[in-house]
Amino acid sequence: MAMTDKTANPVDVAVIGGGPAGLTAALYAGRALLSVRVIEGMGTGGQMFTTAVVENYPGLGVVDGPTISQKMEAQAREWGAEIEFGQVQGISGSLETGFTLDMGEGNEPILARTVIVASGSTPRKLGVPGEEEFQGRGVSYCATCDGAFFRDKRLIVVGGGDSAVEEGLFLTRFAKSVTIVHRRDELRASPVLQQRARDNEKMQFIWNSVVEAIQGNKTVNGVVLRNVKTNEITNLDIDGVFVYIGQNPNVSFLNGLVELDGMGFIQAGEDCVTSVPGIFAAGDVRTKPLRQIVTAVADGAVAAMQAEQLLAVSKG
Repeated sequence: MAMTDKTANPVDVAVIGGGPAGLTAALYAGRALLSVRVIEGMGTGGQMFTTAVVENYPGLGVVDGPTISQKMEAQAREWGAEIEFGQVQGISGSLETGFTLDMGEGNEPILARTVIVASGSTPRKLGVPGEEEFQGRGVSYCATCDGAFFRDKRLIVVGGGDSAVEEGLFLTRFAKSVTIVHRRDELRASPVLQQRARDNEKMQFIWNSVVEAIQGNKTVNGVVLRNVKTNEITNLDIDGVFVYIGQNPNVSFLNGLVELDGMGFIQAGEDCVTSVPGIFAAGDVRTKPLRQIVTAVADGAVAAMQAEQLLAVSKG
């Protein structure tokens, strides 16, 4: 079978993931006059697209997630990046031979000289009875997507970090009440967000507690809570559950190709270099202490420049 353009003419950089890390990598690689193809599964922006308010990105003030996502995509395209929608199933090859990205049965593979993995992460689930059953019927992982469906409803937000508090505050625009359920006795969110939560009349807190089960009929109507210190069980009547307890890295397509840490994130330092020459990791998918848009963008720039330097050496 004759080779197609995708395999006959490998791109300099294949970027897996179209979130802030991937789009920034595409922008910087394009500015370095490298050919770039971004492979995105659903839509560009990643979790940034579903964020209601972004207010800590330097220089932008307050902006919504979809707006900054669209601007990043447009800028990457302006510098020549191609964006393709699909799911990478696996990667094979090496820096010497080139990397082949398996796009699944019936789809042509993509050949690339270097690869930047910026596939991000997905929300971690509670793993309790009723969660799967009522997903989309009262259980959600995206306040921006679903908040408007819960006008004048009683909601809980599970978690205690920045995402939990930010999204909980957003939900107070619609809900009758928002109760944060946290397994510790204090929030992990930034002091500014904690103060806003305490000052919001619609927000309440249940400490030292975890969700044991989600209940309902056609939709959610309650949860079973357990106090982690006393093991006391209580039932709480509510209309919706929003879960923000962390993230799981999207790395299944790597099939053990690169080294991962104990949590499953790609082992890569600030230089974004992985255990496989020619493969770089950027954004939430790599081991790092802080996962924010600004750190994802920084990773994307670094990974692209590392790829450019590696290609320059290999060509020279």
